[in-house]
Amino acid sequence: MPVMSAIEGAFCRSSPWRSFARRSVLPWALDGHPLAGEVLEIGGGSGAMATGVARTYPEARLTVTDVDDAMVASARHRLSRFPNVEVAKADVTNLPFEPARFDIVTSYLMLHHVIDWVDALAEVARVLKPGGAFVGYDLTNTRLARAIHRADGSPHRIIAPDELADGLAVAGFTEITIHPTWQGHLMRFHAYRPSAS
Repeated sequence: MPVMSAIEGAFCRSSPWRSFARRSVLPWALDGHPLAGEVLEIGGGSGAMATGVARTYPEARLTVTDVDDAMVASARHRLSRFPNVEVAKADVTNLPFEPARFDIVTSYLMLHHVIDWVDALAEVARVLKPGGAFVGYDLTNTRLARAIHRADGSPHRIIAPDELADGLAVAGFTEITIHPTWQGHLMRFHAYRPSAS
């Protein structure tokens, strides 16, 4: 499982990004989807989005994961004041959680760092409760996104919106919505694990 480049890591730990993520990106990414119950954030980085979640949804029990040791340490430090948050090191393609544990799984701008992102989607489906939601956003497969990631040297596999839709369907998700935004450079998505029949 790849980790971020040094450039991306520094950016994600920066104060301006954390503030912007909490105040602007989080509400945009959730697009009105409330967070409650057991919530898992995969690839949570330094905890910028999780800080916003912990403040906005104090009734939610949030588990934040990342595979990068530096990001896990940063998130643990930043989120230690929130009693409703736990931080754990985890590979999104092999999550250390029992099936059907979480009500909601979130992913903010990280799936493109997962080379085996289809495996990650299967793991998300596995740990979601029936009827649970997978919510987030990511880069789309544009020339700009590819150029930036080639320049900074970070491992990546950038996804086109139709690829993500197909991957979510293969993983068993239904009610899939994907909205390309920001002139096609980003996509916001919601998908649900089917309710038990």
